Amino acid sequence: MPYTARDHEHRPSPDELRARIPGWGADLDHADRPAFPREQPGIDTGAREELPPQQAGGRGRERSVEHLRLTPVFGTAQPLHGMAGAIRRRAYRVYSEGQTAHWLLLIAADRVDSATAHARSLVSGRPDDPITQSGVLGERGHHPVVSRFGRGRVDLKHAWLDPILVVGPWVLVVVAGSAAVRRLLRALG
Repeated sequence: MPYTARDHEHRPSPDELRARIPGWGADLDHADRPAFPREQPGIDTGAREELPPQQAGGRGRERSVEHLRLTPVFGTAQPLHGMAGAIRRRAYRVYSEGQTAHWLLLIAADRVDSATAHARSLVSGRPDDPITQSGVLGERGHHPVVSRFGRGRVDLKHAWLDPILVVGPWVLVVVAGSAAVRRLLRALG
């Protein structure tokens, strides 16, 4: 059920809440509240119950299916675009935030965005440098092999996967590019 501001119109009494929610009101006694000394009257925390005015320009923005409208304030710096944007729109339009499919689609959209950025860098004439820009050389001169063993580093569990994730997309782009060039040469020749 979507959340609406009208959900707060009927505020249940403390007795209704105690009957419905086990343990509700356990911290009502000030002696049991660790933050009570800081909760003195007259301290303005800035918290308000009324919503801020709705930001303009929300048409076409992604919104969870749980909510009837967009949040009052939202980011506009990175508008959705391309195939990654279509995947993100589908994740928000079809699946609830509580469903795994929602988050898997958002992760897939990030991967698609990353792959298109790598492809764009290859076409631009100034391709990314996977060696220096991935941080592989960051530990050079600081005992990179010795520092990994016997020190309880957690990243050793996935260290075998790192070269695949860093170099893998580049290998795929080179293979796909060479296949495309061969096809083009066959078509022309």
